[in-house]
Amino acid sequence: MGPSPRQVALKALQDVMRDDAYAAQALDRQLGAARLSAEDRRLAASLFYFAVENRLYIETMLGRFMEAKPEPVVNDILHVAAAQLLFMDRVPDHAAVDEAVKQVRAAGREGLTGLVNAVLRNLIRARDAGDLTLPDRKTEPTAWLSVKHSLSPVIADKLIAAYGLDTAEQIAACRGEGRTVTVRPNRMRLDAAAFEKWLDAQHYAWRRGIVEDAYVLSDAGNLADTDGYRRGFFSIQGESAMLAALAVGARPGMQILDACAAPGGKTCLMAERMAGAGRVFAWDVHEHRVQLIRAAARRLGLDNVRATVYDARMPMESARLTMDAVLVDAPCSGLGVIAEKPDIKYRVNAETLAALPPLQRDILNACARAVKVGGRLVYATCTLLPEENEDRVRAFLADHPEFEPDPDDGWLPDALKPRLEGGMIQILPHRDGIEGFFIARMIRRGV
Repeated sequence: MGPSPRQVALKALQDVMRDDAYAAQALDRQLGAARLSAEDRRLAASLFYFAVENRLYIETMLGRFMEAKPEPVVNDILHVAAAQLLFMDRVPDHAAVDEAVKQVRAAGREGLTGLVNAVLRNLIRARDAGDLTLPDRKTEPTAWLSVKHSLSPVIADKLIAAYGLDTAEQIAACRGEGRTVTVRPNRMRLDAAAFEKWLDAQHYAWRRGIVEDAYVLSDAGNLADTDGYRRGFFSIQGESAMLAALAVGARPGMQILDACAAPGGKTCLMAERMAGAGRVFAWDVHEHRVQLIRAAARRLGLDNVRATVYDARMPMESARLTMDAVLVDAPCSGLGVIAEKPDIKYRVNAETLAALPPLQRDILNACARAVKVGGRLVYATCTLLPEENEDRVRAFLADHPEFEPDPDDGWLPDALKPRLEGGMIQILPHRDGIEGFFIARMIRRGV
């Protein structure tokens, strides 16, 4: 007999909490190893994501009924059970408690079954009595936002400082559309009409996104395991990430550098727009990530991609003033994509945030040297914090008078054009309906 949905959710949660696995990858790995029905797969995924997305909230509420946090395996079992009790109504309370006790026993922790039973029953009573209260919103805004939406306190504090409490809450509460995935056709293989015909033939439920060539599919399953994906008909890519690549304005014959390119989605979109003429040079600092870029280019049939292991913080003198365009999709805190990667909410800490702006500065300074006169420099992140975004661009422009903002908005969908200010756009997921991203376009006017 294979694992139950709760066991699958528990194993995936342990991968995230013990081994720093990314949430989506951890769940896919465990679902792939288990033979579950479609209904049980949905239950396992719901359990897992409720536990991950609400981890700090659950931890706070469970902590009210324990003197100390139990050992990790028991703590994770409690979290999965609490996710059921607090966020799901399809499983009876007694079944969730009984399953948790069985899991503790199966883990060889018989002596802790009484504790788990008592804690969960106390949680149920407090829930039903309305006693699971939050910190005060007015007097403790950071603590309130942190607990309610399971953000690390440092992220909560940064969002409040940048946007105010009301908007910070809207950002934190944004969960996306649920079981949807965004794809784009490979223009080297299929035009829009042919791709839509193919989608219909596969019986996918789809709608057009706001970004050119973006298609949003519902309940599509594992698209990477389909024949169409293997044959290079399409790529899986969020709309904001597409926009960052489209901001470059790739055209046939250009020489383009994608400085922080892995896993290669933006590289490949630019290469497709070049119709095989010209080159996209794609860098990443890690060999295994460069291999991902090469694999993506092979799958899509793109011969104009040149992927190389290179540290983008180091200027490449042989490339100086040679590129028609450079894309710097910089390492960042990722706060714009917490709906897709909920583990970011408590991975990011003060040390991480402090280290990023200097790294972004160094990469931007080094890569800007490759832009030819009249060429374009695009700086992008998938985060929302001013110190990683507009502050970084303003500091760069102050230090590099040879560059100026590019105010043209022709590359943006009509719905987003009003958001562009001084060549920069901050996309907010709750407001704009796509992933949180920052994109700035600059032009080199001199040497």
